[in-house]
Amino acid sequence: MTDNPRRRRAPGRRSRTVRSGRAVKLAARQRGIVDEFTGWIDRRIPYFEVLDTEALELIEHNADTVLEEIGIEFREFPQAIELWKEAGADVEGERVRFPRGMCRSLVRATAPREYTQHARNPRRTTIIGGDRTVLVPAYGSPFVRDLDQGRRYATIEDFRNFVKLTQMSPGLHHSGGTICEPVDVPVNKRHFDMVYSHIKYGDKPFMGSVTHPERAEDTVAMAKILFGEDFIAHKTVLTSLINANSPLTFDATMLGAATVYAENNQATVISPFLLAGAMSPVTVAGTLTQILAEALAGMAYIQLVRPGAPVVFGSFAAAVSMQSGAPTFGTPEPSLVLYGAGQLARRLGVPFRSGGGLCASKIPDAQAAYEAANTLQTAALAGVNFMLHTAGWLEGGLSMGYEKFILDVDQANMIAVLLKGVDLSENAQALDAMREVGPGSHFLGAAHTRANFETAFYRSNVADNNSFEQWEQDGSLDAAQRANRIWKQMLGEYEAPPLDPAIDEALVEFIDRRKSEFEDRNY
Repeated sequence: MTDNPRRRRAPGRRSRTVRSGRAVKLAARQRGIVDEFTGWIDRRIPYFEVLDTEALELIEHNADTVLEEIGIEFREFPQAIELWKEAGADVEGERVRFPRGMCRSLVRATAPREYTQHARNPRRTTIIGGDRTVLVPAYGSPFVRDLDQGRRYATIEDFRNFVKLTQMSPGLHHSGGTICEPVDVPVNKRHFDMVYSHIKYGDKPFMGSVTHPERAEDTVAMAKILFGEDFIAHKTVLTSLINANSPLTFDATMLGAATVYAENNQATVISPFLLAGAMSPVTVAGTLTQILAEALAGMAYIQLVRPGAPVVFGSFAAAVSMQSGAPTFGTPEPSLVLYGAGQLARRLGVPFRSGGGLCASKIPDAQAAYEAANTLQTAALAGVNFMLHTAGWLEGGLSMGYEKFILDVDQANMIAVLLKGVDLSENAQALDAMREVGPGSHFLGAAHTRANFETAFYRSNVADNNSFEQWEQDGSLDAAQRANRIWKQMLGEYEAPPLDPAIDEALVEFIDRRKSEFEDRNY
């Protein structure tokens, strides 16, 4: 805490200036490990896979059975029904049943295995798919939390803060989308402020609005101002989240937004949203079957709208407590689902979205840490390409935590090191070091150690590894208190990336004009 009496420096103790200098050196070393302008992580380790070929084929067969016998509802969106009729599906009202293998064939025929999402700063451009992992902050929380003010409704200022923190976090490659819901701005107009904040305060790739087709159209219009209409006619500059209304349903809101983005060749993450036991079966195999069926139907629809439009196989799967019905996170069964879904996505040949720093804890405590770490590491090992919810998630997604964000970013940096795998260069083999040291001595003073010590190991800027006495002298702070200092320092040091004043002016004029065209509404 800022008013902690233990923070007062006693005679003989090291000054804050010394500790600040140490922090600056540590930050510089970390930049050497996590490149500030890396647009993704190149994976150099094998995937962790839990299903053999026979099991995968069984789940694929069962998913085709679900699509063929039960079908998917496309609610209140006639355009989807007409496209499915023309494609040869069996349509009965809003229920669509698919000939066996139809959806898989449509996806495999035209959906790209990977795609480039361009950022306004070309050095931040990313590639989603293949052996790459892109880490993205959390999404959709109506509340925010910090140690100073506790839990409260999010504002547009909070939204801007998280965009700035994301911009300053090299371990996050993407600015995300609705990082938190700015409830101080009317629902029907807040998408303008959110998209503009991503553009103004960051220069990483970002996501579009999906809460109404017109809001998706506004997002595309703003992207055209930023990148140029000709550019986005052929390039992807937006990746947006389209959730299935599980079980086995897509609603008009999601379908409308997905259609707008697909028509403009912008990417969509087709993501079944499943809480096993409530929105899918209680078993891993049953949940995987439903995920695959819903994702196949959604991605196939996008290919009908515009063949070749980028799609991502999404999966958000958690379990509910069989006692209370509340969602749970960081448990073994969703990890098995995540591993299996990653295998299914790779067999289909499309990028995969899942994972993140998910937890049910209300505060950044031990429960938040272990639940988030379980999901983050599972997602990394499973081969997630687009890891939404990497940083900030609290309270089952209801809150975006400032301190939790910093703690998760530390984990994100570690994921980058883990996925790089084992260095087998001549330097890494270290035979000269072993020759120099020999038996019975130590490596602390060896030439090899001196040459490599700054980048040899990942060094957390949050964790405290000092002695008890040093920790006590530094204020006896826990991890959340240290993270509280860090996010405040980051915001204090933030500098906005340059933006062409003419583009900025055009965006503001567009927003002002569009906002004046309709009344404020909170729906």
